[in-house]
Amino acid sequence: MNLLPDIRAFIKDVPDFPKPGIVFKDFTPLLADARGLALAVELMANPFRGVQVDTVIGAESRGFIFGIAIAQALSAGFVPVRKAGKLPRKVRGITYDLEYGTDRLEMHADAIASGTRVLVVDDLLATGGTLDACARLVHEGGAVIAGLSVLIELEALGGAKRLEKYGKVHSVIRC
Repeated sequence: MNLLPDIRAFIKDVPDFPKPGIVFKDFTPLLADARGLALAVELMANPFRGVQVDTVIGAESRGFIFGIAIAQALSAGFVPVRKAGKLPRKVRGITYDLEYGTDRLEMHADAIASGTRVLVVDDLLATGGTLDACARLVHEGGAVIAGLSVLIELEALGGAKRLEKYGKVHSVIRC
C-alpha cells in the first residue's frame, strides 16, 4: 500500500486562464493537503541536500510558497524576488518576457553577497523567462547558481533548454 499521495492528482488544469489559449496549472489543492504539500517540498528540496545552498530565491508570488519551505528544509536563507516597485530599498531589476507578455522583477541590491550559492525556485517552468530573469539577477550580484527547482515543467515550451547554461533544472512533475 502506497501511503504517499499522488501529487499529480492535486494539480488542476484551468483552460483559457489568464487568457485564451493558456492552460493554467492550479496547484492550490496541493497546498491545502498537508501530506501533498510536505511531499512536494521534499521532492523539490531533496536533490539539493548535500549540495551547498546558502540562499534560496523565489519570484513573486508563487515562488515564495515553495521557496520559503525549501529554504527551511535546506537550512538556508530566503530572498524574495518581487515585482517592480514592491521593495523599499535600493534594488537591482530586470525586465523579461513571459509566455503571454512582459514583466519586471527586482530584488534588494544587497540581498545576496558575491560568492553566495543560490537555489532558484519557482512553481512552474514554461518558457523559462521568470527563472532566467532570477538567475540573471543572481549572476549580476556575483553569486553562483547552485541549482534550479520547480514543481511543474511544461516540457513542450522548452524552458529547461533555455536554462541549461545554469545547470540542470530539477522538475518534480513534467507535462
